[in-house]
Amino acid sequence: MSSITALIDRQRAFFTAERTKPVEERRKRLLALRDAVKRHESALLEAVKRDMNKSEFEAFTTEIGLVYKEITHTLKRLSRWVKPKRVRTPLTHFGSSSYVMPEPYGVTLIIAPWNYPLQLALLPLVGAVAAGNTVVLKPSELAPHVADAIADVVAESFEPEWATAVLGGVETSTELLAQKTDYIFFTGSTAVGRIVMTAAAKHLTPVTLELGGKSPCIVHSDADLKLAARRIAFGKFTNAGQTCVAPDYVYVQREVKEALIAHLGEAIKELYGAEPLRNPSYTHIISDRHVERLSAFISGSGTVRIGGQTDAAQRAVAPTVLDGVDWSSPVMQEEIFGPVLPVLPYVKIEEVFEAVLARPKPLALYLFSGSRELQQHVVDRLSFGGGCINDTLMHFASPFLPIGGVGESGIGRYHGESTFDTFSHRKSVLRQTTLFDIPLRYPSASSFGLKVIRKLMR
Repeated sequence: MSSITALIDRQRAFFTAERTKPVEERRKRLLALRDAVKRHESALLEAVKRDMNKSEFEAFTTEIGLVYKEITHTLKRLSRWVKPKRVRTPLTHFGSSSYVMPEPYGVTLIIAPWNYPLQLALLPLVGAVAAGNTVVLKPSELAPHVADAIADVVAESFEPEWATAVLGGVETSTELLAQKTDYIFFTGSTAVGRIVMTAAAKHLTPVTLELGGKSPCIVHSDADLKLAARRIAFGKFTNAGQTCVAPDYVYVQREVKEALIAHLGEAIKELYGAEPLRNPSYTHIISDRHVERLSAFISGSGTVRIGGQTDAAQRAVAPTVLDGVDWSSPVMQEEIFGPVLPVLPYVKIEEVFEAVLARPKPLALYLFSGSRELQQHVVDRLSFGGGCINDTLMHFASPFLPIGGVGESGIGRYHGESTFDTFSHRKSVLRQTTLFDIPLRYPSASSFGLKVIRKLMR
């Protein structure tokens, strides 16, 4: 028996013994997790710096701060979330009451990505524990210092039978996916998501897949272009573009394209300086392979209007804006996942609809326009996981908005109560009275009884 199989068996025994069921115990573990993150905050910040060169500001606001926020949000509301919810009972069930109660699945597997290695590992962990599950957490091996730091935090907060971090590479993930677990939560690429779903199908294990895709940003001529450019630059170049909900490309109305590009140049300079590659706070690309891929996009697609510089030794790619791109360009063939922003012009909004609808449904969509009519038209016409009007990324930071994809961009939702719901089976229960019994339900009912039933069930 492998160590991973033994771990799964121990967690299943721990869960079967109902050690995770008491709500007060769940609260204690979440408090312990919050305290451990606080104790290790400096080490966590340093780990993110070593793996990705994230500044303290970016690492806190996009990683650790969101973890604190999620734990606090959950602790305040957990007592309400766990309560059975009464639902209406039809007249045909006279004498009974109906309710839905959340119950944990059991042993859950969380496979986290490298791009936000802290929050995308710990936010699902918070929800899984709040719902009463045990957790095997697999951090990404591409952010090794963060993975080690996460393992220390989890080990201080939980017994390994309740939650533990398992370190390793692809072989470890493959072995974990081969195990019989009760729920799988995966964040990563669509290609790997297919592998995860295939593995889950062997055991009929339910999954949440937080994937990605090419998320559009639309800028109409009536938008506040300077503000739009600043918010697009923020959304695209935060974390050096390595964000699943980053705007992947911009569709801008042709008459304001040049003005938008000019404002993007100003915004990039404001946020990252005249020479971003020399900015010590500018996030680096995760690996040499990813740098080579992004460099190929830049050299092989359209015309560089802003940026384009790379520093292979530092694994850094400057914020880059490309013009003269179309859907046959290499940069438009897959999710970019880096600080490269193609700009495409349109005349009428129907051109954008046609292009977006011809491709897989995106994880996010962003629209900049002052027209309420256009805003509603875009939201009604296009399907996407979530997004913003006149902003980027900020929907992801709200614990009240569920985050997730649609179609190839993902399956399932999380954040706040949605994470609790994701890791909870909704069990339906009907409680029937024993004070009386209605004969109409039985096959011995009279013809008059059948008439009554027909009335009630139509």
